[in-house]
This record gives sequence, structure tokens and C-alpha cells, in this order.
Amino acid sequence: MIKHITQIISTQYRIILSHRSVALIFIVAPLIYAFLYSVAYDKQVVTKVPIALIDNSQSAESNDLKIMLNASPYIDVAYMVTDMTEAKKLLYSRKIYGIVLIPNNYANNIIKDEQSTVALYLDASYFLMYRQLFQGVASVISTINAQHAPLEVVRFSSHTLFNAALGYGSFIMPAILLIILQQTALMAIGVIGSIWNRYRLYAPYTTAEILLGQTLSYLPVSIVLVCYIVAIHSYIFGYPQNGTIGAIVAIMVPYIIGFTLLGVAISTRFRRSESAILTLVATSVPALLISGASIPKQGFSKLLYSIGKLLPSSSAVESYYRVEAMGATAGEVLPQIATLWLLVIAYGTVAYIAIKIKASERTINPRTPL
Repeated sequence: MIKHITQIISTQYRIILSHRSVALIFIVAPLIYAFLYSVAYDKQVVTKVPIALIDNSQSAESNDLKIMLNASPYIDVAYMVTDMTEAKKLLYSRKIYGIVLIPNNYANNIIKDEQSTVALYLDASYFLMYRQLFQGVASVISTINAQHAPLEVVRFSSHTLFNAALGYGSFIMPAILLIILQQTALMAIGVIGSIWNRYRLYAPYTTAEILLGQTLSYLPVSIVLVCYIVAIHSYIFGYPQNGTIGAIVAIMVPYIIGFTLLGVAISTRFRRSESAILTLVATSVPALLISGASIPKQGFSKLLYSIGKLLPSSSAVESYYRVEAMGATAGEVLPQIATLWLLVIAYGTVAYIAIKIKASERTINPRTPL
């Protein structure tokens, strides 16, 4: 049995090294994707979003408001315009993402400590821009209110937890990195499986030998990639690293084994490498969406959330983010780890049955790809 498993592992690596597409997808693609996505989100926080200011007051008080808006890290008063028509042209041409309108009675009301309404028009089609502008203007208005309020009845102290920089990259990239590892591995395993199916490489081996040999051949590559992503890549790009090694290992071991066995199971269904790549590429975005990273689980139905749990990435993303960003222990993410191990058992069983069925089929093409 050990001899046959060794032969299968050797065959696997000969396929990987002799087929450029497999090596590119399995080894190179995760590194390239991880780098490109991380560079794209490296800025983390959107700053100095351009707006237009319509100052109908033309007073010292309105000028102070303009200075305070421009001093905000989120706002750049890029244009001073005289009317809404001119401001709308700038907004529609995407030269600005918001309009602030100061009324003509602004100074008089401020002097009398009376309420004055400053109108804010924001482009909500670009949510990140909208959020930063709203936050910046609200902060400035709160400062002005504090200066003119006769008594500060209630004060609040805000403390940002887990993502102090409020960076979108620190929030979304850990999930994207884990899904990149899963999806590229599934594509590579699917392509290799299509070669096994096309050239009928099952014949000399038992089902258990094939399952063990294929699984053991994929694990070293995935382990090295996970170690790089978790330890080196995350450090280089400044992603949260608050978890213990033990907690991370407790998540990553069943995660790697889980998506490997899932790949082995579905690889028995492909006879052409193109079919494997196209099918599995199409599942990448849904995998991210149902993981609960880009859209909170409260945002979609319980049924869809339950379906998402069938993918190893969903439980891995949830537990990994809690460990690395929030400093959770392995015990605190035990339900997710247990789910991952259940998926290992389930996909191991499915893979065994799928290989057994495929190996029992008649040999159609005895040629070897090597």
C-alpha cells in the first residue's frame, strides 16, 4: 500500500511539473493574486475626497466652516461654486463626490446661537466615498455645535476596536486570501483530476490508495502557501496578527484538508481541464459572498447562510478573522473548527465514493500523459 501511495504522489508531482497550467494555477497564481489584491487595497482608508462648496453666506463664519471642512482628513474642498447647477455638473462628471450648501442666513443664526441648516448632498453610488464624506462633515458640524452649545449635557467617548485604522483592506483581505487559496487549489486539483480521468490512471490502485496518495500530494503545497500568507504576506501588508499560533493551526489544518478533499471529490467529474477551470472560477465570487465577509450573515437568509457552511472557506474565514483581528482563542471559535472537521469527514467520504465509482468505469484511453 505504501509503495502504491508513493507511486501516486510521484505521478501527481510529475503532472504538476510537466503541465505548466497546473503549476501556474496551484503555485504561482495564489502568490500573484494575493499580491495584486493586497496592493489594490493597500491604501486602506479613502482620504481627501473632493467636494464642491456653495457659500451663500459669504461671511467669516462660513469661511471658518470651509477651513474646518478642508482640514478634515476625509474632505478636500476642491471647488467653490456659486450655484447648484454648476455643482451638479461637477458631480455628474465625477470630479466631486459631494456638495455642501451653506445658506445665506448661516452667519446670523450662528451669532444668535440659533439653528442653521447646512445641506449636504452625497454620491451614495460609491459607498466608500459616501461614508468618508458623511463622517468628515458630521465631525465638523459636531465640533461647531460643541463650540456654541451653552451646556454639554452628554459627552461620549469613542473607542475603535480591532481595526483601529478603519481600513477596508484589513477587514476584507484576510477573507480574500483564504478564498484565493481554496479556489486556486480546487482549480488545480480539478485540472489534475481531468488528466486522471482522461488517461485512466486509476487502474493499478485501490480506492483508499488513490484517495490518500492524491490528498497527501496536495497538502505540502497548500501548507507552504498558507504559512506564507498567514505569517509573511500578512506581516508585509500590515494585516491584523493578534492570534496565537495554536489557534491558527487549529483552523488551518482542517481547512486545508477540507478543501483538498472537496477538490479530489469534484475532480472525478471533469474530463477536460478547461471545464474544471471555468466551473471553479465561476464559484469564486459566490464563495466570498456567502462566507459572510463582504456581506454580514444577517444580510442574507438563513438558508443561504447554511448553504455557505458547506464550503470550508465560510467557517475558516469567520474563525480566522476572529482569531487574527480580535485575538480570539481556539476555544472561542470551536464551533467553526468543529464544522471544518465535519466537512473533512463528509468530503472524505464523498471523495472515496466518487473515486470508487470512477475507478470502476471501463478503460477508454490507456495512453499516459507523462
